[in-house]
Amino acid sequence: MTREEAAPAAGRGRARGAAADARLAHGIPGVPRARIRLPRRLGLAAVDAAIAATALCAASWLRFDGAPQAEYAAVLPTAVLLVATSRTIAGAVTGIHEWSYRLAGFSDAIRVGAAAVLGSIFFAVASLSTVGFLMPRAVLALELLLSGALLMMVRFVPRAALGWRAAWNGMQARTPRALIAGPAEASELLSRTIARAPDAPYRVVGFVGADAEMVGCRIDGHRVLGTLRDLPELFRHRSIGAVLLSDALQPAERMRELVDLCAKSRVRLKIVPSSFARIGPGSPGAILADLSPDDLLPRDAVAFSEGDVRALVSGRRVLVTGAGGSIGGELCSQLARAGVRRLVMVDMNENELYLRARALSDAHPGTDVEAVVADVREAGPLLRLGARYRPQDVFHAAAHKHVPLMECAADEAVKNNVFGSLNVARMAVDCGAERFVLISTDKAVNPSSVMGASKRVAELVVRDLGRSCTSTRVTAVRFGNVLGSAGSVVPLFKQQIANGGPVTVTHPECTRYFMTIREAVGLVLVAGLGNYGELCVLDMGEPIRIVDLARNMIALSGRVPGEDVALTYTGLRPGEKLHEQVLTEEEERVLVARGRIHVTSSPPPPADLEARLAELRRLADAGDSAGVVVALRRLVPTYRSPDPSAASTQDGSELRAPPREGAGEPAAPNNLGGRHGYRAGEPAGRRNGVAERIP
Repeated sequence: MTREEAAPAAGRGRARGAAADARLAHGIPGVPRARIRLPRRLGLAAVDAAIAATALCAASWLRFDGAPQAEYAAVLPTAVLLVATSRTIAGAVTGIHEWSYRLAGFSDAIRVGAAAVLGSIFFAVASLSTVGFLMPRAVLALELLLSGALLMMVRFVPRAALGWRAAWNGMQARTPRALIAGPAEASELLSRTIARAPDAPYRVVGFVGADAEMVGCRIDGHRVLGTLRDLPELFRHRSIGAVLLSDALQPAERMRELVDLCAKSRVRLKIVPSSFARIGPGSPGAILADLSPDDLLPRDAVAFSEGDVRALVSGRRVLVTGAGGSIGGELCSQLARAGVRRLVMVDMNENELYLRARALSDAHPGTDVEAVVADVREAGPLLRLGARYRPQDVFHAAAHKHVPLMECAADEAVKNNVFGSLNVARMAVDCGAERFVLISTDKAVNPSSVMGASKRVAELVVRDLGRSCTSTRVTAVRFGNVLGSAGSVVPLFKQQIANGGPVTVTHPECTRYFMTIREAVGLVLVAGLGNYGELCVLDMGEPIRIVDLARNMIALSGRVPGEDVALTYTGLRPGEKLHEQVLTEEEERVLVARGRIHVTSSPPPPADLEARLAELRRLADAGDSAGVVVALRRLVPTYRSPDPSAASTQDGSELRAPPREGAGEPAAPNNLGGRHGYRAGEPAGRRNGVAERIP
């Protein structure tokens, strides 16, 4: 290499070295971290040495009531040098010169105490070796106590001063006063995290918990002011602006109680996620999130073991349609975590498909992720897709799910939901897949909508195919509304609340079964792949009134329902029911397969199913929506269009009360099936409704 070539290379090397040093520095470009730490370590070591010398002189003065005796006075300068050296060495051994004033805790205090004891031992040994005798035992004991106390003060007084300054700044900035609710251990951790932040979003004034015996005790310097029952009084007398819930695993009943208490007093409620992985020393606001509607389900969450799912799919080839949607995307995520060998993601939404596939490829490099843009309504491409990838398991999540839109597009609903499902099922059989799982909905039970009727026919079609094919096991999995999915009411309510309202609810008595997206996908994986039967449903507990969900979400935002944010009833939309079910009258719950998974027996498809499907296809291809609806009624006898007059308003001002049992109208259903309940629709132009005011 010539000198001219070497000069630029050397320059680049020096630049890389300087950049590396800058990266090691604490915000000071070009200064390595070790150079910054060294002055602090030397400074603390000098302070410790001075403390030791001062403590020994003070201990001698106290022991001898003034000037020490002549024999001790003669060796005192040597003893001062020895004790300073001994304590410096002890500090280096125990690491107390590496100190963080802001983050020091109990374990650091133990280290300081150990350094004090170890320094006294070193001093005693050094005295015997050098001077030949020990200072009086009283002097040694007093020196140990004085040194230990001063070492503690030097290290912990600055931390206390930082806390006092933060509290003062919080009062000056009018930071919201907060109570921390939850178990003592989790509450103390949250309090410490908030206290350590220089820009803490809350000022903790105390704790509340479920244990009455803790009332009056102090945690992290703050008193336990009471139990959860005392919250209303504490809100009134202590000007509380927020309640920080330190435990994410509270029962749903207690969650709702807290939401109600906070809503009545206009106090914000924040919750710490169940995992503390996001906790950072400077960002306590990041670990405090608004409660999710998932936390307010009137039942415990249904848990599905990841180990069980892994045993079902690990090392297998899996294909998922609708992979760009909420359910399909979560299916792909859980399958990748469970260790599938190849994951084929199929969807028409190329943007979402690309983003999800890329994220899964990065997160799970051991899984071969393939993203394929395909239309389930096209049988030929699907067959070629199956022949190419040879999936062992096929999950069909692609579907048109929007109820009111499908009322106006019955032909499209049938093409996608019925014949798309048939195409995917035939592809699974043709390519030799071992298992095929159809994701269905509770709206397929006694349907009042085109969407529900089309999903009911899809169940009939794939079950009929499964009965005629022994090589592929076919299962339909039926569940209710999924909280937080793309088509859920939750995102709509969040947007309306953020805009200041009003929050629109179709009917004051409208109910739905809800489940979390993790529960929905867990059901699909465990029930669909567990070989339990051809139709599986999840016991989702009691249905939730939509208006209650809306009120809770308003309360979670720190506002009062009906006062800060209005509730408006709009009337049921075309195809909607007041109440949903998970079983028809003809279906029976014959087996509790696992936990809340139930396997049902359902009447067989009609003998002339193939001829009826041919007629349905002809009408759909011709765009004859009215004819499609008639054909759906023939295939699904329980399909009834809604009564347009049932949810109309009286004089345009309020909705009629829902029917009650014994009043000549069908009763509200339970989750065991039975009568299909009150249904209603609303003619166009009658959607103004009235705003509800909560007393």
